Amino acid sequence: MIGTLVWLIGVVCTVWCVLDIFKKNIGTGGKVIASIVVLLTSWVGLAVYYFYGREHLEEWFK
Repeated sequence: MIGTLVWLIGVVCTVWCVLDIFKKNIGTGGKVIASIVVLLTSWVGLAVYYFYGREHLEEWFK
């Protein structure tokens, strides 16, 4: 039960991050790369994106 809840929260957060990445003003390649990195790194990728990457993503993929 708890594992399912944690998994569901992770899926919702991942979808939110990917949607947020695709709203950024960067090229399509950068969006795809950033999305794949977040998807492959699970909770660590979500935390890094949320606390650091959101502010710097456009600088990284100019």
